[in-house]
Amino acid sequence: MNIKKLLKYTATAVVGSLAVGLLVACSSSSSKDTASKKTTVEVGTVGTTKPFSYEDKDGKLTGYEIEVLREIFKDSDKYEVNFNKTKWASVFSGLDSDRYQIGANNISYSEDRAGKYLYTNPYAKNPTVLVVRKGVNIKSLDDIGGKSTEVVQGTSTAKQLEKYNEEHSANPTTINYTDGTIQQILANLNDGRSDYKIFERITVDTIIKEQGLDNVEVIELPSDQQPYVYPLLASGQEELQTFVNKRIKELYEDGTLEKLSKEFFGGTYLPDAKDIK
Repeated sequence: MNIKKLLKYTATAVVGSLAVGLLVACSSSSSKDTASKKTTVEVGTVGTTKPFSYEDKDGKLTGYEIEVLREIFKDSDKYEVNFNKTKWASVFSGLDSDRYQIGANNISYSEDRAGKYLYTNPYAKNPTVLVVRKGVNIKSLDDIGGKSTEVVQGTSTAKQLEKYNEEHSANPTTINYTDGTIQQILANLNDGRSDYKIFERITVDTIIKEQGLDNVEVIELPSDQQPYVYPLLASGQEELQTFVNKRIKELYEDGTLEKLSKEFFGGTYLPDAKDIK
């Protein structure tokens, strides 16, 4: 082989090797990028239920549930979390359409929801109370017949009262459905536009204090009315459910849940240890 042919062959081989090397490098880089890409978990929340989910003075979404969920997905190799503010009913329609994989907005347990969605370990305990306008003769749930309240349709309270009316058709309670926030509902109660409201203690105490509602009183309900608070997952998200269950247990055991409970609730409002599996 003469010198010209040898040089030409050598140059061709070098170029070919470089091209192969570049293809391998690009392929390796592409595989790495694909492997490192995380799954975004979309969370639907109303964002007005302080101290569970709300916007701070700078417009940043925060609250006990928001910060717990951030901790759940912190440093995850597989998942990253994104929050979406929406209306209450849209949390569930979003779960139905898989627009959201998690709903988080002070959600308690119900058999209807358990039949459609996936519950995880609970991450808070929020006792239910009866908020009554002063001067109204209501001492317990036995006294709500003939009295009025405001509720958001589809909530556990709405279903509870609808069932009450079926069982007390001779003297039902008046249910006024609303799209208003719990802050607006309690303000209406304080101003005399309704007679009572069934809701969770933590939120009620926070709103009464912040809004200076001095025309209402809070009545404790029996211990069987002590709902836990859960993140609710869309059907088919069993793998995500396993991950969230594990992380809630870890955060419970390492004290993170208690720390956040004290920060946002002003005390320890956690599930019993036996209910964290």
